[in-house]
Amino acid sequence: MTPQPDTTRWVQRIATITDSSGLQIRLNYISCPTHLRPQKGTILLIHGFPQTSYQFRLVITPLSDAGYNVVAPDYRGAGQSSKPLTGYEKTQMAEDLHILVKDHLKITEKVHVVGHDIGGMIAVPYAYQYAEDVASLIWGECPLPGTKVYEEVKTMAEAFHFVFHQVPDLPEMLIAGREREYIKHYFDKQLSNSAAISPQDLEVYTMAYSQPGAMRAALGVYRAFERDAEDNRRWLRENGKLGVPSLLMMGGEFLLVSRAEEMREEVHEGGEVVVIEGSGHYIAEENPEAFVEAVLRFVGNQGA
Repeated sequence: MTPQPDTTRWVQRIATITDSSGLQIRLNYISCPTHLRPQKGTILLIHGFPQTSYQFRLVITPLSDAGYNVVAPDYRGAGQSSKPLTGYEKTQMAEDLHILVKDHLKITEKVHVVGHDIGGMIAVPYAYQYAEDVASLIWGECPLPGTKVYEEVKTMAEAFHFVFHQVPDLPEMLIAGREREYIKHYFDKQLSNSAAISPQDLEVYTMAYSQPGAMRAALGVYRAFERDAEDNRRWLRENGKLGVPSLLMMGGEFLLVSRAEEMREEVHEGGEVVVIEGSGHYIAEENPEAFVEAVLRFVGNQGA
């Protein structure tokens, strides 16, 4: 039987924010305040592609039950959030979420930032840019642009979409009307737990990426990768490795699990690596219990 999320304490809202360029956008988000007092801190969950905040449906309430306020937004271009023509550099997408957390939600304490896949590519520059507001960083399931691993992966057949998505116009034309088949391809080739994404879950993601502008925005996220690589290399060159308490989380069946230590060494001053067995690329959906356990163990050792 497909697990069902407990949404009884969830609050789902859309925030209107203005980024540093003056562009006004709307960000959809789920928040789940903890019922425990005193609360232990805030966890920001950043999803990947081809997903939305729905990706975290099975872990939001358990994390909240453990004493954390949880915030899970749809990043710029995804889900019910705005789909502007520009702004898909990960530094900008990180700024969006920082504005959501600090200015809209008025969260003053440091937050625990957790990013999966594209969300990991956003979480790292979030920690670069706003280290004073980050209690800890958990990221993984992606080759971070600017690293040696990324330079190798982007030419691999398994990551054909890194190149395909950057071709102007053609992907939009070929995917239009076939969003379900295209999205299902990603799950089928990277799942270990084949029951993790039900037909109903697939329909949720299909609806999200069939909206006007949604696939264009998703491709824009990939088309910014080379700029992201430049930004990350420049930051490391000018500031050195990240000193924020950090954990790389990888599924045991994920393509890059064997390269996790290499990426940790290239990006972080210290840091840890955890491998989640019984999971491919979609840890929070394939093995939500182990995801929650790993997050709580790590953030519980950090101050907020």
